[in-house]
Amino acid sequence: MYAAVDNFPALLIWLPLVGALLAFFMRSEAASKNVSVFFSLLALAVVGTSLFYVENKHQALNQVSYVWLPGLESSFSFILDGLTRTLCLLTAISFPLIFLFIPVGKYKQPNAFYGLMMLTQCGLMGVFMATDALVFYLFWELALIPVYFLSSIWGGEKRIRATFKFFIYTFVGSLFMLIGIIYIYLKTSGSFNLVNFYNAALTNQEQGWLFALFFIAFAIKMPLFPFHTWQPDAYEQSPTPVTMVLSGIMVKMGLFGLLRWLIAMLPAGAKAHQSMVFILAVVGMIYASLIAIRQDNIKRLIAYSSIAHIGLMALGVFTFKQVAVTGMVMQMFTHGINVIALWMVADLIERQTGTMSMKELGGLAKKAPNLAIFMLVFAFANIALPLTNAFVGEFMIFSGVYDVSAWWAAGAGISIILSAVYTLNMVKNVFYGEVATVAQGFVDIRPMQSFVFVVLTVLIFFVGVYPGPFLSMIGETVTLIVNKLTGI
Repeated sequence: MYAAVDNFPALLIWLPLVGALLAFFMRSEAASKNVSVFFSLLALAVVGTSLFYVENKHQALNQVSYVWLPGLESSFSFILDGLTRTLCLLTAISFPLIFLFIPVGKYKQPNAFYGLMMLTQCGLMGVFMATDALVFYLFWELALIPVYFLSSIWGGEKRIRATFKFFIYTFVGSLFMLIGIIYIYLKTSGSFNLVNFYNAALTNQEQGWLFALFFIAFAIKMPLFPFHTWQPDAYEQSPTPVTMVLSGIMVKMGLFGLLRWLIAMLPAGAKAHQSMVFILAVVGMIYASLIAIRQDNIKRLIAYSSIAHIGLMALGVFTFKQVAVTGMVMQMFTHGINVIALWMVADLIERQTGTMSMKELGGLAKKAPNLAIFMLVFAFANIALPLTNAFVGEFMIFSGVYDVSAWWAAGAGISIILSAVYTLNMVKNVFYGEVATVAQGFVDIRPMQSFVFVVLTVLIFFVGVYPGPFLSMIGETVTLIVNKLTGI
């Protein structure tokens, strides 16, 4: 049965799905791209409109439920709350910008490429909005499958090895999560509904080993040290638009899973493993930052930088402090914007020079001053300079971590210092000094690229200067989750 008419969640599933189907059947590259841009912009308009509606006043617009498997009490149930809106907004902003950034003639079989990208968007929206565990798992897989084909068909020379490794890691994690979902379902009154999962009668011992199953699945997707080894190869070998989706949005599936499903569903298990997660997060942050400093390849540097940032966000979740968890949700949004911007710059450099080696690059600021200006903005955002978007979330996370332990905050703070080292070193080596041989014919950014970069820059400074609307939107959902933890 259709429980709500004319609602936002249903549109956010149907729009990318219809866009994907139409893109598949377009005969020309321009038509496929235009269809994808159009439907992704429609999804952005829906999310933007939903921001003006408050949940308790507009339930019919923000919740929807279709009975799917009545014998199992499973429904296509979706909701748009503060947490979901933030991630759906990130997804809705990112996809049209990525599509606009893709140059004409870049990929063979463009209809299949754009169709699979739109299917990925559909899967991501479903993951973030699902309030039924079985449907959550369905969309989790739906988001991953198109990425596998995108990477294996349009990736780099070593794409098969990197994609196979990515598949094995995510398949094992998904299997663990499915086992956990089935077990908890059997402990409920016979429903996959999120509320029933929260209220499942589980002993502390059961929560302990169930925590391990879900945590491994989410840690692989994020990825969190030591489950990260698939990530640098996958980021380097995947087509750059796919890498943008992977690092900007898809890794947030794991962080979202921690917050929406894991710690609220298994609070005793989460508290019992808090110290372990702290150790993994801080060690991973420092380890990834040190590896990033040693990198010569720009793509691998960005990949390890992302691992360090993810570690900080995981740390924020497991403080169980409202300020840190709110900052973590904020950081999911801002990290997505910033890392996509960095990947776009890296892609422009590789397209024109044919290399990602910083040793072979240099002096790009003389050839492309506009690109250099944007890169400085993106670099400052990556190191969380005050008045940029990342500063807000990082400051809130560190505030919560410090409340737990000053030592943990100091350990995590080392990675912040290191991030400035490798980020600014990359800017210096690539954009300043003598013009490298491979950069002699470098051309500055074109109007469409400038437009995309301007949008990203506006987001960076708007959120950094005026984060209030985001914090207000996130606050209520985070309060419910934190109260669930503090109530045990």
